Amino acid sequence: MGTYFASGHAADVMLAALVIEAAWLLARGRGLGLVMIMLGPAALIVLGLRAALVGAPWPWIALPLALSLPIHLADPRLWRREAERPSA
Repeated sequence: MGTYFASGHAADVMLAALVIEAAWLLARGRGLGLVMIMLGPAALIVLGLRAALVGAPWPWIALPLALSLPIHLADPRLWRREAERPSA
């Protein structure tokens, strides 16, 4: 089990789950931009986790974590805009 995590495969499984969730949301009619804003922070955090698990240099860990914050902050604004949109 230690090798499974040390190789980064645990993070790969999480990324695959995010891809499946994205496909499901797109199939349910969500826009690509909304799906990317919804799942982007999680994907970036998992990429940072994967970098840490495989022993990557610190910038490869810090960069995706830092990039996840502005996308995460955009999420509530997008949801509010979706809620205010009149339904057809």
